[in-house]
Parts: sequence; C-alpha cells; structure tokens
Amino acid sequence: MPDTPRRRIAVDVPWRTIFKIFAAAALLWLWFTLLDLVLVMIVAVLLAVTLDPVVDWFERRGGLPRWGAALAVGFGVVALLGGFLWLTYSSLSTQATYLMEHFGEFERNALDKLPDWARKAVGASRPEDVQSYVATYGLRFARSAVSALVVTMLGYILTLYLLIEGRSTRDWLMAYVPASKRPRVEQTLTECVRVILAYVAGNVITSIFATMFVLVVLSVLKVPAALLLAVLAGVCDFIPVLGFIVSSIPAILLAMTVSGTAALLVVAAYAAYHAIENYLIGPWAYGGRLRLSNVAVVLAFVVGAEIAGVIGALIALPVAAIYPSIEKIWLRETLPEGTVQEHKEIEQRKAG
Repeated sequence: MPDTPRRRIAVDVPWRTIFKIFAAAALLWLWFTLLDLVLVMIVAVLLAVTLDPVVDWFERRGGLPRWGAALAVGFGVVALLGGFLWLTYSSLSTQATYLMEHFGEFERNALDKLPDWARKAVGASRPEDVQSYVATYGLRFARSAVSALVVTMLGYILTLYLLIEGRSTRDWLMAYVPASKRPRVEQTLTECVRVILAYVAGNVITSIFATMFVLVVLSVLKVPAALLLAVLAGVCDFIPVLGFIVSSIPAILLAMTVSGTAALLVVAAYAAYHAIENYLIGPWAYGGRLRLSNVAVVLAFVVGAEIAGVIGALIALPVAAIYPSIEKIWLRETLPEGTVQEHKEIEQRKAG
C-alpha cells in the first residue's frame, strides 16, 4: 500500500497573545500577593467617597482650604467615635468582664435549658463540648475582626490623603483612558459614588436603629450585658440580612440564663425587627438607590467573606450593587436584546 501522506498541523500563537497570557497571570499573582493592600485601598476609597460631601461643605461654608477641611472632618469622625467609647467604656468594660467571669456558668445554664435534639444539633451533649465549639468560632471571629480593625485604621490614614488629593489623583488616572471612552467612565464613576453613599448612609442609619432597639428590649427583659449586646448588634448590622441574625445568637443564649420566656421573647423581638428593617427601615434608609435582593446579598456576602474575611464581606455588597450600572453602561451592546430593559423593569416592580 502506498504511504499515506502525513499532514502537519502548525499552531501559530501570536506574541501579543502570549504577552496577554503572561500579563493576566502576573495580575493574578499581584492580586493574591497584595490582597491586604488592595483591601486597604478599597476601604479608603469607600470612606473618602462618603466623607467628600462633608469636606466640600466645610470648604465652602467655613472658608477652609481643602487640606484643612479634610483634617477637620477626619478628626471630627475620630472625636465622635472617641466620645462614644468614652461615654460607654465603663459600662462596656464592666459587662465584658462580667461575661468573661461567668461565661462557663452561662454556657452550662443555657445547655441545661436546651432539649436533647438541640444539643445534638450543635454537636455537643456536654457543657465542655459547647464551650469548645463556641470558643473555636469565637476565636476565628476575633481574629477576623482584629484584621478588619487594622485594615480600617490603615484605610483611615489613606482616606485623609484621598480627601485632600483625590480629585487630582482621579484626573491623573483619567488621562490613561481613551478620549472616546471617558464619558462612559465618568458616568460609571458617578454611579459608583451614588451607590457608595447610599450603602454607607443606609448602613449607618439601620445600625443606629438596631443598636437602640436591642438595648431597649434586652434592658426591659433584664438580659445580662444589654449594652454590649446592643453594640454588637449595631456593628454586625453593617452586614445586611445576615449580620443581625448572627448578633442574635449570644443574646438568645444569655436570655436563656434569665428564663425560657425571656429567650422566646428575644427570638421574637429579633425576628420582628429583622423583618421590619429589611422591608421598611432599609428601603427608606437606602432611598431606593441600593436595590439588592436578599439572594444577591447572601451570595455577595459569602463570596466576599471567602476571599477576604469580614472586610471582603462588607465591600462585596457595594460592588454587587454597582453591577446594574455596569450592565447599563458597558454591557448593553453585548447582552441579548432587551435584557437590560427587563432587569430595569424587575427592579422598578420590586421598588414599587
């Protein structure tokens, strides 16, 4: 038989494609290597965008230079937080000490009031099992919270510089954008500012409501460490949907040491407030500018927490909220016809 001629297949990969692959790999490596720095930058940008209108007001009304207005606002924020801690430090430290001293007793009392099926559900049949279980997750949360605090402090310092030099930095970066795309970039930045302001302002308002509500309810029911639990509820409420639910766990456990009735009332109070915040207080506080379904919030929270802990969970929500604007500005021509309009109609029906 005659030999069958062999066909040669040549794969020609342009150097430009190879360069793009290496560039993408380098960017991924830089992302994972500099993740903490990226988080600091994102936190600083969120804070700077939020405080920028206040700085503008001081600059216009007070006749201060930009750097003076930025420093006044920055130190004012620190003074407010410091004043709150100064007013509540005595009570918070006393309650925290009381909880540490009686933590084992609280656990045993709460475990004794649980039915057998509930003890099996948490994976413990003895008090020491629950203590180990709670301590493990408590340690993880504490480490994540400390990391978030460090990132926030570093972000605060960077925020002051962004408030002073943010506009010039923005103009300098815009010079890299092709002139044909600058209008869309400007529109995107405007939408991002709108979403960030709505997110931060809404979170502050709902967290204040949550703190006051929990303080009143737990004080009336004589639950130990009511102020500490109220502050915890306000901090956790910065994570919409899930945060307030997580903060209810220690409140319920401590209420069980008072009585079973108190625990049931705490569960009912937390559940009622959670529903009221999601469907009444939240939409009013966010002003309809941050339209995220609960499913989107949970998914964004889980993905953000998996990537970067507490800070990742917090910043994932405004990033997710920005997507509709990205879709409208940048993806309209690439998505199937009518997709953007249908999404807009769904949002309007939900808001109505």
